[in-house]
Amino acid sequence: MNRTRTLPALLVAAMLVLAGCAGTTGSSATDAAATGANATDVNSITADGTATVSASPDLAEITVAVESTADNASAARSQVAADIERLREALTDAGYEVRTVDFRLSPEYDHSRDERELVGYRAYHALAFETSPDDAGSAVDLAVDNGATAVQDVRFTLSDERRAELREEALAAAVGDARATAETTAGAADRSVGTELSMRVGSSAVSPYDSRVVYETADAGASTSFDPGPVTVSASVTVTYELE
Repeated sequence: MNRTRTLPALLVAAMLVLAGCAGTTGSSATDAAATGANATDVNSITADGTATVSASPDLAEITVAVESTADNASAARSQVAADIERLREALTDAGYEVRTVDFRLSPEYDHSRDERELVGYRAYHALAFETSPDDAGSAVDLAVDNGATAVQDVRFTLSDERRAELREEALAAAVGDARATAETTAGAADRSVGTELSMRVGSSAVSPYDSRVVYETADAGASTSFDPGPVTVSASVTVTYELE
């Protein structure tokens, strides 16, 4: 009696297991077939586009510094503190917004002998400010005339607003470059480019124009002047198009 009841139960269980396996195999086969069809039937093309636009700078970033050496750290610091206050006051009175970008106080050694010898201390304080490119030369002269002992950097670049405008231009040109590449490639295969399927914006960069400061020495009354070059803004995109 027990054996008669057990046999049908086992058969039913086996059939259920087989049915489940068959269903899973059929689904996997269908997915694989679909994947294979997409891989072999390509109806899109992806192209990269890059562009660079240039413009005259509308902003000058200037860094000037005061430095001093003394026998002890306190004396070096005090001297620089007095000189930087005079410099800061002159720049502020001229309407510039000044900020500290570097300060250092370090020992100075003589390494010409077998053992290094402490010879004093050096203090350094740097200020940065912005102005228009046309005013950069007179701003540098003002700083030097009021205690600046070093002109660390003069950089001609773009304001945020102008930079955003040029980035838009560069992006538009980069998209055009990507389509041109896609059309050339598709044309070689007797295909045409349709609508955009996806777009990815790559990195963008601004290359400011750096200028080394060179003072004219032939005439004591000569002033500093600059002739800055253009600032470039670049952009890149990756675009996928439908092929027709």
